[in-house]
Amino acid sequence: MGIIDIKGNIVSNDVGEFYEWFGISSTYPDKVQQAIASNEDDEITLNIASNGGDVFAASEIYTMLKDSKKNIVVNVQGLAASAASVIAMAGNIVRMSPTSQMMIHKASVVAYGNADDLGHESDVLNSIDESIAMAYELKTGMNQTDILQLMSTETWMNAKAAVDKGFADEIMFNDADEEPTFENALLGNLPSKAAINKFRNLIAKQKNNTGPSQPKNSLREQKLAILLGK
Repeated sequence: MGIIDIKGNIVSNDVGEFYEWFGISSTYPDKVQQAIASNEDDEITLNIASNGGDVFAASEIYTMLKDSKKNIVVNVQGLAASAASVIAMAGNIVRMSPTSQMMIHKASVVAYGNADDLGHESDVLNSIDESIAMAYELKTGMNQTDILQLMSTETWMNAKAAVDKGFADEIMFNDADEEPTFENALLGNLPSKAAINKFRNLIAKQKNNTGPSQPKNSLREQKLAILLGK
């Protein structure tokens, strides 16, 4: 299993070489492409902790990862903000640390010029926003209008919010195999009429001692099955 770190600023290849020379942490397309090419496994783990950066560099990296046809497992370790959140959308599985955050927003630029220049720049930014939203749309299944609204208000999501909205699939270190309890099964849910009827039948059988003998854990398993609607 190959591991690729998405750390520091996300920058173009030229800026990345400059950062490398000065020993500054960064992520750029050539660096990621080399890591993909050198990995012979069918799965890549992407560890993300980045404030973001160049949206076009992020788009290139996103496309490389999707085009690799490898299973991409994303671990958001700290922050996947801005352009880094776009890269995260390349994951077949996106996992959030319980202490992590994901942030999405609309593209921005420092502009100079007359009214015509600034009007043109506004159109360009709107087009970029729609392109970014497509990556979020493909991952979450949300419609583009709702996504653009989240981007417009610069939305920050903790692990639970990211999973609830579909930007992530699971929370890291959350034991999915934990045995269910009666308390958890009932938490926030009223039992259905069918569950009540099953419960009454089970109690009646136990009182009358009817039916074949049951294994030691059978009663507990039957109770859980009723509560979980199985």
